[in-house]
Amino acid sequence: MADEFEDNAPIASKEDKDRENEINRNLIPDAGKVPLDPAQLWGKGLIADIKRTVGTHWIEEMTNFNQKTVAVSLLMFITVIAPTLTFGAVYGTSTNFQIGTVETILATAWTGTFFALTCGMPMCVLGSTGPCLIMTTVIYEITKTMDVPFLPFYAWVSIWTFAYTTITAFFDLTRFVKLATKFTDDIFALLIVSIFIFNAIGSPFGPGGLLRYLDPDNKSHLDFLKELGGEEYDYLTSAVLSILIGIATCATIFTFRGLKTSPFLCNQASRDSIHDFSVTLGVVVWTLIKHLVFPSVELEELNVPSSFEPTFTCCDSSCTTYWPDQCTDQSEPTGTRSWFANMMDLNGKSHAIFVAAGPALLSFVLFYLDNGITWHLIYSPRNGLKHGESYNWDLFLVGFCNCVNGLLGLPWLVATTVPCIVQVNNLTERDAYGNIISVQETRLCHLVSHFMVGLSLLFLNAMKLIPMPVLLGVFLFMGLASIGRIEFWQRFLLFFQQPSRYEKTAFVKYMSIGRYHLYTILQILFFAGVFIVQNTKAIAIVFPFMTLLCIPARLWFLPKIFENWELLLLDGEEEEVSEWVAAKEQHKEKNLEVDSDFKKAPSDLTMDITGHTSGFSFDL
Repeated sequence: MADEFEDNAPIASKEDKDRENEINRNLIPDAGKVPLDPAQLWGKGLIADIKRTVGTHWIEEMTNFNQKTVAVSLLMFITVIAPTLTFGAVYGTSTNFQIGTVETILATAWTGTFFALTCGMPMCVLGSTGPCLIMTTVIYEITKTMDVPFLPFYAWVSIWTFAYTTITAFFDLTRFVKLATKFTDDIFALLIVSIFIFNAIGSPFGPGGLLRYLDPDNKSHLDFLKELGGEEYDYLTSAVLSILIGIATCATIFTFRGLKTSPFLCNQASRDSIHDFSVTLGVVVWTLIKHLVFPSVELEELNVPSSFEPTFTCCDSSCTTYWPDQCTDQSEPTGTRSWFANMMDLNGKSHAIFVAAGPALLSFVLFYLDNGITWHLIYSPRNGLKHGESYNWDLFLVGFCNCVNGLLGLPWLVATTVPCIVQVNNLTERDAYGNIISVQETRLCHLVSHFMVGLSLLFLNAMKLIPMPVLLGVFLFMGLASIGRIEFWQRFLLFFQQPSRYEKTAFVKYMSIGRYHLYTILQILFFAGVFIVQNTKAIAIVFPFMTLLCIPARLWFLPKIFENWELLLLDGEEEEVSEWVAAKEQHKEKNLEVDSDFKKAPSDLTMDITGHTSGFSFDL
């Protein structure tokens, strides 16, 4: 054990420790500091983004079609459609069905397709997120307080938000997002991944998840009881089968993916094919098993609308009340709401146009951070992407797309972290040790998957064949597959491992065990703060600001606790860490050479009885 941790051997005295810290501190100037890119004002950043990304790589990214493209497109369709339907249902209950499932499908389809064709960072996927849902709900509550119609006010908020994003992109203010480091990236990534895992298993903060089927009052059980009658429906049988199918779907996907490096099957091409289509195969296998082996057991289905039309059905021609909830004595609706919001229908309160600028500022912060941190996380150098960044251009596009969505009464979309991680991981080729060999940077997966979401509007009934537990199993796979690549999670697991068996990373080799554990504890505290705020409805609206606080904490608070070289090893990019390690090893080699020469010198001296040595003389 001593041999394994000789670099962490205790220093004899405080003076020696201070001297060692000074050496480490000076190996690389400004180690651990986060630089801010120079500003590219007056639209220069926008132009540079377009030239660097769309103008350089668009044709290549639109033509690199192969088997992996097909497989990942199918995976991303499954990844995107399930939360789209789920969020759509929640939007319906949160906005009195003025935004619903059809609107969410339409927004996801057109926005994702347009963004894939025009954006600078196509490896980032747009979709519905919890923070956007919370923000929309807050806006709906504001309109009730102000006594103005929701959709016109929502449209004005969207216009103001687009104005803010345009100004930000024009003056290159997105460069401040790049001050985020792995400290913030990992907290945000673990937060989103944990949401996927909790929602798949059974979140304590929501009604969904596999374990929730054990509750006899689960909504799906109550719906089946109404349809079939109490004597014909056994909720426990449905619950147990749901849990088994969900877990089996997740396990099957992992098994199929593991075949790539196994000796099974006839050749590597067949193993690669099963690996690439593992999620699609897992969904198909367990959907067929449910319908062929357990046809009489009722399982929850996807909440799919029956037709393509606005969700809000009107009681009368004014379309201010919702059928059938607000006119129970009426057998049929008179129609549906218009696809376009009537911008001036503000109940005579024209000042609401300017009031909308307030919540729009919060919406802008949400867009800025949700997109910016996800972009920073995905386009980090450690992911091996080479086609460049375009923060300004992509933020402008997100603002534009969501402005259109606001005018049509559709939900806002932003970059979704876990689907982005899943896409990048599945387009990456790695060696047996997990090192990146190559990444296929393409627009086709993003484009095809969102086009398929739009196409699903033609096959709404067919989508009901997929049991909800199967998709929860996919969610569980996505969360578990993503969490292992988050360094924050890897360091957290060190608390439960034998120190002599730690992986020999740079911080383990050169830092004392207490120092990097202290860094992990601080990261846990910040994660807990963001997690608690995000899951507390009364204060969930400030979730983006809690995430934003992680950036100044890393810039100004952590350097008061840790040495700059320690922050570099814990929080720096791989190239920076490798440069510091090389300088450290070079310094150690020089010291070893000096020590070796010093030890050899006395043996080269010969002394005779008169007190003379070769080359020197002195009196006894």
